[in-house]
Amino acid sequence: MKIEDSDKLILITNDDGLYAAGLKVLASVMEEFGKVVIISATESRSGMSQALTVKEPLRVKLLEETESRRIYACSGTPTDGVKLAHNQLLERKPDILVSGINHGSNASVSVLYSGTMAAAIEGCLYGITSVGFSLNSFSPTADFSVCADYIRKVMKILDGSPLPQGICLNVNIPAIPVDQIKGMRLCRQAMGNWQEEFEKRKDPMGRTYYWLTGYFQNSEPEATDTDEWALENGYVSVVPISADMTAYNYIDKLKSKL
Repeated sequence: MKIEDSDKLILITNDDGLYAAGLKVLASVMEEFGKVVIISATESRSGMSQALTVKEPLRVKLLEETESRRIYACSGTPTDGVKLAHNQLLERKPDILVSGINHGSNASVSVLYSGTMAAAIEGCLYGITSVGFSLNSFSPTADFSVCADYIRKVMKILDGSPLPQGICLNVNIPAIPVDQIKGMRLCRQAMGNWQEEFEKRKDPMGRTYYWLTGYFQNSEPEATDTDEWALENGYVSVVPISADMTAYNYIDKLKSKL
């Protein structure tokens, strides 16, 4: 694939692996907008957040190259893949980075654990307009095609209007028939937390191990401006995410104590 200066260069990654259904849908849509480079691990890297591979070498393999796309398999995390593509594999900085489509919501505090959103955050640190897409379903037969039109809408909004450095978008799409989706809503991140539960189990050798389960508890279920409310009420939620995690509303109070 030859990349001309006039081409829109799009970097795609995810945390569900190269063969995930969501990645296939995302790549298919993004080929409508430019030339595509895909980099991902061959297996799932879900829940890796911003993890980096530092204790072993990173390995990458070119799997496919056509006139419109290039696909790399990377041994590392989603953040590794973004760094490696930006620093070594691409001829120039991408015009846009998209991550997903994640299998499951990344609304509220899930953004802190998500490898999908970590890749988008990493992209915005490089000054690349970056978006993470997620479908609110963990079903093995989830229909990712409902996301396609909303991915197109977000791309058209961003066309010619790049996001500022340090800001990316977290887009979550409800897992309902496309004709039941009411539209897109600009939201804030809902306050809430995962209530972890560890199941104590025994393996076939009689050794104890623990399996993480749990559920999300929304701390403000009545608030109508949050991503969780939007998803529950049939809207696509769009939340601008900042890599700057400073709690500005607490600075003055803490300053008086220090």
